[in-house]
Amino acid sequence: MNKKLYEMTPKQIVSELDKYIIGQDSAKKSVAVALRNRYRRSLLDEKMREEITPKNILMQGPTGVGKTEIARRLAKLMDAPFIKVEATKFTEVGYVGRDVDSMIRDLVEASVRITKLNRLEEKYSVAEEIAEEKIVEAIVPGKKKTPGSGGVKGPFDFIMGGMGQNTSTPPLSTSSQPDSNTSVPTDTDTELTREQVRQQLRDGLLDEQYIEIDVKDAPMGNQLDMGNETMSIAIGNIFDAMNPAGKKKKKKVKVKEARKILREEEAANLIDMDQVMSEALENAEQNGIVFIDEIDKIASGGSIRSGADVSREGVQRDILPIVEGTVVNTKYGPVKTDHVLFIGAGAFHISKPTDLIPELQGRFPIRVELENLTKEAFVSILTVPENALLKQHKALLETEDVKIEFTDDAVEEIARIAFLTNEQTENIGARRLHTIMEKLLEEISFNIPDMDEEEIVIDADYVKEKFVDRIHADDLDRYIL
Repeated sequence: MNKKLYEMTPKQIVSELDKYIIGQDSAKKSVAVALRNRYRRSLLDEKMREEITPKNILMQGPTGVGKTEIARRLAKLMDAPFIKVEATKFTEVGYVGRDVDSMIRDLVEASVRITKLNRLEEKYSVAEEIAEEKIVEAIVPGKKKTPGSGGVKGPFDFIMGGMGQNTSTPPLSTSSQPDSNTSVPTDTDTELTREQVRQQLRDGLLDEQYIEIDVKDAPMGNQLDMGNETMSIAIGNIFDAMNPAGKKKKKKVKVKEARKILREEEAANLIDMDQVMSEALENAEQNGIVFIDEIDKIASGGSIRSGADVSREGVQRDILPIVEGTVVNTKYGPVKTDHVLFIGAGAFHISKPTDLIPELQGRFPIRVELENLTKEAFVSILTVPENALLKQHKALLETEDVKIEFTDDAVEEIARIAFLTNEQTENIGARRLHTIMEKLLEEISFNIPDMDEEEIVIDADYVKEKFVDRIHADDLDRYIL
């Protein structure tokens, strides 16, 4: 888990979430405490640590109020394996449903990706040096290679003056046999040239030059599906096993691209993948977060159950052992789910949390009800977060040298329209702001290439004019108290 997170108190975690999510203080407090409890658990002795399981959270609230965003930001904050699944996808095939174990396999894949990326970053400094030497070798070959062989001018010819540049060192002949008039460069000359090339490389002067490098020939990930996720076989891996040294292929790329390719390849060679897999499995088991959305859709409302209700209850019973704690086989090895944090979420506008089967209810002891967004919340969402919607649209238009400003009354009007539209039609929460902003700026975005104005000010009158047909006066009267 992220070491920085270990030093954060629940209040600090909430303040980090406040940068992106407006309101919903009770939900943020619950997840902050859940995280802190993970830290507290890690300080216990192993015997007691095994006994303490995470307190799973059930979030209840309409769409667009921040349920998914809280969980997503939480996972990003702690650099933990995180996946989001829709509970309804397990009902698609009927009573049996899809294999619910797939959520844990996806979690392990996410964990492997995070762990591998962290290990690669640790090796990048060493890999950079190795990649640089390989590029220098490609530009100025050693004794074993002759530049420009086969009648094709190599990058060495370009650096040494083969393309008309004036350099202190004469260019090499592309002929394999040196004639009497051509002096063959000595080891000292080659080393001086290499040093010169290395310096030009570091200064970025050669970034646009093309060179030929040897890269690993990775086979396409063709999967032979055996009807079970654990039985799929990557055909390419079979051939890899037959050729342990790995097949290389030549690739002609620009120097700046070659640097990235070789850096990634060398960093991958420096890490121990067995250790990565072992760490990834432990990371998934101890720090993994599974966000089960639309959990209300698998709740059976009412006492009479038939047809689809039977299917939904079957899915609940399939999910139950995963949440309770079981061992799931993945292609990287078995994974225990006892200490994975599960966050369930749903609108629960038709069913109630009590409509879930009692065993599943008991596995989500922390209940959090998220509030509907008010007009004031919409104003804050538009302006306060680090990724606020107004900031995003301003940045997009500034890429075409158009500066756009929103007056305070315009922001108030956008928030008012979003709130009333949610009240009059379907309540889709903060997502309504995306709809309104796109409609508001559609004309400006469309006309940008032909516009003379470099600065546009949007006020309340402009906003009202755009939405005069959407919300009528008689509709508004109903919501004025």
